[in-house]
Amino acid sequence: MVKNPPFRRVLIANRGEIAVRIARGLRELGIESVAVHSEIDARCAHVLAADHAVLLGGNTAAESYLDIGKVIAAAKSSGAEAIHPGYGFLSENAAFARAVRDAGLVFVGPNPEAMERLGGKKAAREEAIAAGVPVIPGTEQDVGDAGLIEVAKKIGMPVMVKASAGGGGRGMRLVEREQDLAEALMASRREAKASFGDDRMILERAVFPARHIEIQLIGDRHGNVVSLHERECSVQRRNQKVLEEAPSAVVDEALRQRMGECAVALAKRVGYDNAGTAEFLLDDHGNFYFLEVNTRLQVEHPVTELVTGVDLVHLQMHVAAGGKLTDLLAGKDLRPRGHAIEARICAESPENGYLPAAGLLRLVREAEGPGIRIDSGVYTGWEVPPFYDSMLAKLIVWAPDRATACQRLSQALRDTAYLGIPTNVDFLRRIVDDTAFRHARLRTDMLRLRPELADGPKEPPEDLALAAAVLCQAVAPRAGSSSSNGSNGNGGGQGSTAPWQDLAGFRLFEGTR
Repeated sequence: MVKNPPFRRVLIANRGEIAVRIARGLRELGIESVAVHSEIDARCAHVLAADHAVLLGGNTAAESYLDIGKVIAAAKSSGAEAIHPGYGFLSENAAFARAVRDAGLVFVGPNPEAMERLGGKKAAREEAIAAGVPVIPGTEQDVGDAGLIEVAKKIGMPVMVKASAGGGGRGMRLVEREQDLAEALMASRREAKASFGDDRMILERAVFPARHIEIQLIGDRHGNVVSLHERECSVQRRNQKVLEEAPSAVVDEALRQRMGECAVALAKRVGYDNAGTAEFLLDDHGNFYFLEVNTRLQVEHPVTELVTGVDLVHLQMHVAAGGKLTDLLAGKDLRPRGHAIEARICAESPENGYLPAAGLLRLVREAEGPGIRIDSGVYTGWEVPPFYDSMLAKLIVWAPDRATACQRLSQALRDTAYLGIPTNVDFLRRIVDDTAFRHARLRTDMLRLRPELADGPKEPPEDLALAAAVLCQAVAPRAGSSSSNGSNGNGGGQGSTAPWQDLAGFRLFEGTR
């Protein structure tokens, strides 16, 4: 039993893999977890992982996870003392953070005032300028289409059109020709209005080639802010991250310190008091420019945990309960050790334009072994619903150096199977095995310039054929174990790299749709 846990019971206002991960962190601290769920998520992994569960009703996000009143009512009825929002959904909603506080509960995240000062791209850019953080030339406010076109002429093409209230690549477009600006602005405004209810735009000069480097921050309620160093997030498709790693292969100690100091200065300026991430673009000359702050726990937080030895969810809980970072991190050596890489496993088909998928997972087999971590929200026999984000799990590896980490991730992806619906597992493996990735020649437009990395069979093999192949691979080493020369009769032998030796781990789910 953990002595003096920071809270007795905490509600997790999220679903899937991040809710499972938070529930695990709470259990390690001796805190009871409360899951919330929609109708269709009644048997979701996060519900099964929690100590208690509350039905929100509905199926869509708007009917369930985005309904502030329902979430707070669930916290009250379950006896929760605090709410952890995870990422996505309401995690960066200052109105939600304020409503939680007004209900007499603790919001496990930054205070709503800091969120408002950093939440929109326009506001965050203005705060960065005031804090002395370098920003990309552009505009801090929407001056109308004609005004934005004039700004583009002044700073030079290409430019990035961005939704002021946006995130996740929505409402964002790269415009390389001046004559395409008007149409790009119209399209971005439509998308932003549909996604965020806000069609305001800002415009910045496009920095290409560039790397996407972010700094993990943690602050407390006593004015302390600490940088937990950088993550490299340059492998992106449609402005959304695909693979992340820590540390960056091109960030030396001097650059790490400069970027960390800028991120900390910005966080201190706004009174930031929980986990957050300052994002930057880094050009080929070592110049970095502020992009935005994500005022929440990031999807890619595990790579930072693996190289620093710090559990960010644990820190979040202690800080939310009033703990001091000077005590929580006392005596810890936070310098990055080894190398960690994360692959986002999604229910989508990169070979068909990244088309998202839903349906029955007939077999799930996730990699395991030394240096491998799986943050997963799925299991064999679960029906992936069509209403939410496509991410199923995160596969994270750690090794003493980057080259070994790349090799470990490549093998782990080969040892991974999600049968029943299309996934991006093979796509991730093609990236990791690519020469440019192995040599850390990364840039934010890498996948746009290398469309062949998304190429693969347009029609995947039948699930039963795949399952049979997996089973045969597992059986083969056993069949050869009794022969004098170690051969399995097919040229394999004891050198076989079959990922699974125990057939008891397999069960092809024969449920109906």
